[in-house]
Amino acid sequence: MVTRSALLSLGGLLALAPSVLSPVEWGPAPLTVDSLPRVALTAHRGGALEVPENSMSGLAAAYGRGTAQVLDFDTRMLRDGTLVVLHDPTLDRTTYASGPVDRIDARQWAAVRLRPRASLPGRWRSERLPTVAQVLDRFGGRTVLMLEAKDPRSLSGLSGMIHRRGLTRSVFVNSNDPAVALRAHQLGLTAQLWRSKEQMRTDRPARWARFVDLLDVDYRARDADLVRAVRSGIPRVWAHTVNTPRQRDRVLRLGCDGVISDAPGLLARTPSGAGAPVSAG
Repeated sequence: MVTRSALLSLGGLLALAPSVLSPVEWGPAPLTVDSLPRVALTAHRGGALEVPENSMSGLAAAYGRGTAQVLDFDTRMLRDGTLVVLHDPTLDRTTYASGPVDRIDARQWAAVRLRPRASLPGRWRSERLPTVAQVLDRFGGRTVLMLEAKDPRSLSGLSGMIHRRGLTRSVFVNSNDPAVALRAHQLGLTAQLWRSKEQMRTDRPARWARFVDLLDVDYRARDADLVRAVRSGIPRVWAHTVNTPRQRDRVLRLGCDGVISDAPGLLARTPSGAGAPVSAG
C-alpha cells in the first residue's frame, strides 16, 4: 500500500517539515504515476541547489528527505552504448575529468569521479557517477522517476530497461522533441515533453494530447501561454525550473499541477500562498 506521504496534496505537504515526512514506498506493486498527489513536487537532478546533481548520493538524499514525490535525472549514452546519468555533453562541469561523454566507454566511466560544488549546503564527498541501470535498480518502483533522454538514439535502450523492470508507469521519459515523445508513447512508455518559454509562444499543445502524459513548461512563459498549456487536454502540466515560493505560487494559480525544482526542500518548507487555479474549462 502506498504510504501517506504519496497521497498528500502539495498544500498538505507544504504544511509539514521535511523531518516529519517519510519516503514514499511501494508495497505489493511498484509505485506509479497514478499514485501521485493532486499537485506533485519533483527534485530536479535530485535538487541541484541542495545536493550534488545527478549523483547517487544526491538522489538518495532527496529520496530520504521525502520532500519530493518524483526524482529527476538526465541520461547520456557512452561510446559503447552504456546509458549513464549526466546532464552536460561533457564531463568538465560536474566531474574531475574532462572531454565529451560520448567518447568514453563503460570502463572509463567507472573511473570518473563527481566534483561536488563548494556552494552546496552540507558536506559531500567525491564518488563514482551512476549508470541509468543503477538508478533504476535502486529507486525504480520505490518512487516515481523522471529521466530526460538527452540522446534520442538511447530511447530503445531506455525502453528495454524500463520494460524489463516493470516500470513503464513509474518512470516519465522526457524530451524537448515532440517526435521523441511520440516515439516514447509508441514504445509503451510514459511520455513527457518539455518546452522553453520561447517555444511556448507558438506551441499548440493540444496537438500532443493523444501521446503526451506530462507537459513540462517553462515557468518564465507568459501567463497566456501557461494557461493554454493547462487547457490543452494533456493530463499533467508541471512547471520547471521553479526555485522560489513566489514562482511556485504563480504557476499553481495559473493551473499547473506540479513543479520541478532545484530546491525542493525550500519549497516543501514554505507554505503555498497560491489561490484557486485558473479553470481549465
